[in-house]
Amino acid sequence: MPHPRNKNQNQASVEESRPAAGTDALRQTIQPLLPLERRDRSTDGYDIFPSFAIAEGVIHSGHEALAERLSECNRVVIDGYAGVYWERFREELDRTFRQRGIRVNWVSTESALKAPEDIDQLLTPFLGGDDPVFGRIYAGELLDFFDRDRLERLKPTSNGLNIVYGPGAALAGWQGPLVYLEVPKNEIQYRSRAGGIRNLGQSAPLSPRQQYKRFYFVDWVVFNKHKKALLPRISILVDEQRTRDITWITGRELADALKQLSTNVFRARPWFEAGAWGGTWIKKHIKGLPAEEVNYAWSFEMITPENGLVLESSGKMLEVSFDLLMYYDRIAVLGKAARRFEDSFPIRFDFLDTFGGGNLSVQCHPRTDYIKEQFGEPFTQDETYYILDAAPGAEVYLGFREDIVPEIFREALLKSAAEGTELNVVDFLQRFPAKKHDLFLIPNGTVHCSGVNNLVLEISSTPYIYTFKMYDWQRMDLDGNPRPLNIERAFENLDFSRKGTRVQQELLSKPRILDQGSDWRLWELPTHPVHFYRIQRLEFGSEQTLRTAGHAHLLSLVEGGPVLVCTPGREQRVWYAETFVIPAAAGWYRLINQGKTEAKVIRAFVKDEYC
Repeated sequence: MPHPRNKNQNQASVEESRPAAGTDALRQTIQPLLPLERRDRSTDGYDIFPSFAIAEGVIHSGHEALAERLSECNRVVIDGYAGVYWERFREELDRTFRQRGIRVNWVSTESALKAPEDIDQLLTPFLGGDDPVFGRIYAGELLDFFDRDRLERLKPTSNGLNIVYGPGAALAGWQGPLVYLEVPKNEIQYRSRAGGIRNLGQSAPLSPRQQYKRFYFVDWVVFNKHKKALLPRISILVDEQRTRDITWITGRELADALKQLSTNVFRARPWFEAGAWGGTWIKKHIKGLPAEEVNYAWSFEMITPENGLVLESSGKMLEVSFDLLMYYDRIAVLGKAARRFEDSFPIRFDFLDTFGGGNLSVQCHPRTDYIKEQFGEPFTQDETYYILDAAPGAEVYLGFREDIVPEIFREALLKSAAEGTELNVVDFLQRFPAKKHDLFLIPNGTVHCSGVNNLVLEISSTPYIYTFKMYDWQRMDLDGNPRPLNIERAFENLDFSRKGTRVQQELLSKPRILDQGSDWRLWELPTHPVHFYRIQRLEFGSEQTLRTAGHAHLLSLVEGGPVLVCTPGREQRVWYAETFVIPAAAGWYRLINQGKTEAKVIRAFVKDEYC
């Protein structure tokens, strides 16, 4: 698959983004912030801000209320994630304390960080040198970035309110309430484009492209480990994405919310990006997105390393990262698969929109041993294309022609890249008609790309940036820059045996009915043996009750609806094209068709033999 992280220079979030109307100095994007409060409860159709309702009155808002909660303390620890606007937060909270007549001794962790040159030396082996996209997952932890002697010298004064704040504040060892600041991954990237944030220990901001690479391979890795360790100790969690309108929740109420999420239906918060090949389907079918955006190439329906979960209480909304749920109870979420995948939700759903746009790049993904050895990932990027919608004449490029000669293909790619000339792709690749509800199988090493006029629901294993592009139709990214190619890496991974009639036999899924009744059918959409997940489609007129059988189910309504989804403690109305999760611990769920026509729901879950 292509993904925004390696489409436009591993793209949308990583590329040097163009200035956009409506941006401010804090975030460069025209995409809306999560609202402080849900104003419209009469959602009819796809909801771009899906929320999970929890007890009334447990989400609070404002620095004033937070200062009031902390004002009786002597010592407070304020830790948080990468990308927080730390000084803005400190200034807002300090202003509120002063209004209450409280003077605070603020102690920043910044002074305890190692020198930037020492951090650079530490990280060099993990940043891939001049490679604009790829590095290697950092093996260390957050403490590696600090001078331990200086960290130990971060001491409170004897009197008044003392607050140690900044990334890694809990490492200073102070006793007192722990406040943790969250900021969503999409907002981190909007802040990066605005030049407002730095990687941990950097003296100045890197370019957004370089910053993203370091976030992915280093910063987010160590911050995730740190956040997991802190979760049981969090007294208050703050959603900092609205810098002047924060929302927050106590650690106890957060744990209660995560417990409810771990056993009931929920939706992750999707987010949307433009791209060089992006189309118009998302603009046409999903309400609430800025129409002035040039296109929409992706919807991150559920790519859990980057999606958040929105909690709602008395109308107020607060977003937490998806990984908090996994850290809280991965067994409840994943069931049998937790043994193998641990804290990683193993399957992702995202949309690739080429309606009226362009072909995706000709590409492949790394073999399992390659992604482990080169990048440190535990499993690879095995994909499928489920065609949620397609215009007449739409196609998918998949596999090689029978007469493929690898060296001739390689020479043609290198010549095209060097001379900027067009490549006649069909001299080497096969093309197949694409129509609604087709499933194309893309195990690692398979050459592929979507053609124009498809809305692809990409069902894949979770790794999402490891796309080796070989040919990109000689187009520029949205900033007018060439998009990087990875021809050598591709040829280290391509499976040239996937050619000719073998492609038709093995990579075009051939649905079969597993079970049926008077007004329903359950289809198996067979995946390739290397895919660790199954895909099924349920078609029904009235209602169906299904069992999780010890697995998390990731689902999308691909036709009809709305559908009311019921789990033991929750109901969620789902509209066309929305993605939703049933945790393994739910045990069962009921789908009630509230539409006038037959509903069709696609679901994916881990195969028993891969648990």
